[in-house]
Amino acid sequence: MKEIILQKQNEVNSTVEKMKNSSAFIAFKYQGLTVESFMKLRRDLRAKGCSCEVIKNNITTRAAKECGYDIADAFVGPVAIAFSNEDVVAPAKALFDFVKENDKVEVVKGVVDGEVYSFEQLKTLSALPSYETLLTQLAAGMLGTVRNLAVGLNLYCEKLEENA
Repeated sequence: MKEIILQKQNEVNSTVEKMKNSSAFIAFKYQGLTVESFMKLRRDLRAKGCSCEVIKNNITTRAAKECGYDIADAFVGPVAIAFSNEDVVAPAKALFDFVKENDKVEVVKGVVDGEVYSFEQLKTLSALPSYETLLTQLAAGMLGTVRNLAVGLNLYCEKLEENA
């Protein structure tokens, strides 16, 4: 009996570590998915730098409570969790992209940067561009401004040379 309790506590501790080390994790229901569809979803998540695990609901509920997340209502029925250690948008984007082609997946709740997100918030998050795309857009905007400044200064210098 002690061994079983110790084993469950180890599973809770492991899940707590995964939750704490993740920049985002999302609970989703997968009932009705075929094995092939679920494997495709796992591949899609893995391609975006995420992992997907099916963990017992009582383990995830205890782990979430230890982390201070009020999401116990998300762990009812067959629920899997998508974890991402780097990109907070990636799991939401992968799950909502998958939902477009397979309506058996139901996103329930998630935690992004330590805050609990509802379905609506996760859907909004999934519409955002990825972190790399945002950085590219920022760099392009800054480069355009610097280029315009350089052109303006060059024209000013040429005007000064003409007047001298």
